[in-house]
Amino acid sequence: MSYEFILTDVRGDGAIKTGVITLNRPKQLNALNDGLMDELGAAMQAYDADEAIGCIVLTGSEKAFAAGADIGAMSRWDYMDVYKSDYITRNWETIRRIRKPVIAAVAGFALGGGCELAMMCDMVFAAETAKFGQPEIKLGIIPGAGGTQRLPRAVGKAKAMDLALTARMMDAAEAERAGLVSRVVPAAELMAVTLAAAQTICEHSLPSVMMAKECVNRAYEGPLAEGIQFERRMFHSLFATEDQKEGMDAFVNKRKPVFRHR
Repeated sequence: MSYEFILTDVRGDGAIKTGVITLNRPKQLNALNDGLMDELGAAMQAYDADEAIGCIVLTGSEKAFAAGADIGAMSRWDYMDVYKSDYITRNWETIRRIRKPVIAAVAGFALGGGCELAMMCDMVFAAETAKFGQPEIKLGIIPGAGGTQRLPRAVGKAKAMDLALTARMMDAAEAERAGLVSRVVPAAELMAVTLAAAQTICEHSLPSVMMAKECVNRAYEGPLAEGIQFERRMFHSLFATEDQKEGMDAFVNKRKPVFRHR
C-alpha cells in the first residue's frame, strides 16, 4: 500500500524479517492526526498478519518521534465531536491488538500523544537525544491516550505525577533509570541497535515470542495469581509445538536450532 503520513519498509536477511514503520509528517514534527493513526493501524495489522514478519519497529525522525497529537485539529473540536467519533479509542488503540513484538525507536521529542504512543509499544529504545513528557496540562487538558495510566505503571506514581502536573520533560538517561526505556544508545546507532534486537527476536520461535509478549502484558495489567496461572498454561501449551522439540533437541545436541514457527 501507499500511505500519506507514514513510510513502510521490510528489513533483515533471514526468512523472518522486521517490518519498519516511520512516522512521516516532518514539518509537523510527526504530530499525530487521525489520518496518520488510521494508516499506522492499517500498516501494523498488515505486518501482524504477514507470516514473513516477526517483529515491528516504529520510529520517527531525528528531531521527533512524535511531538504530540495534532493540536491544530483538536482546538476546533467540542465534546460531541470527540465523543461521537470515539476519538483515540477508535484508532490509537489498534496497536494494543498487535500480537507480534513492537519496538519504538525514539529520537528527539516524544511528547504528549507521542510519549503515549511509545508506551503502547512493547519496548522503547531511545537515542541519547530523546525527551519524553506529558505536557497536556499546559493546554488545559490531561493526557488522553493512556498517559495517566501507563506512565505510573512504567515509572511509578511519584515521577508520573511530576511529569503530568509540571509538564517537564524527562531526558533519555532519566527515562531509562525510571524504567520507561529499555535501552539508551547514541543517536547515530539507534536504528542499527533496534534492528539488531528485532532480528534477534525474529530468529526465535514466533509462537514462543508471541506467547511471551502476551504473558508479560498479563503481568502488567492483572493480578499476580492470574498472571502465574496464565503463564503456566502458555508454558505447558508450548510443549505441543514443533519448535519446542527442535529447540530442546538442538540444545542437547549442541547445535543451532532451525525453527519452523509451528
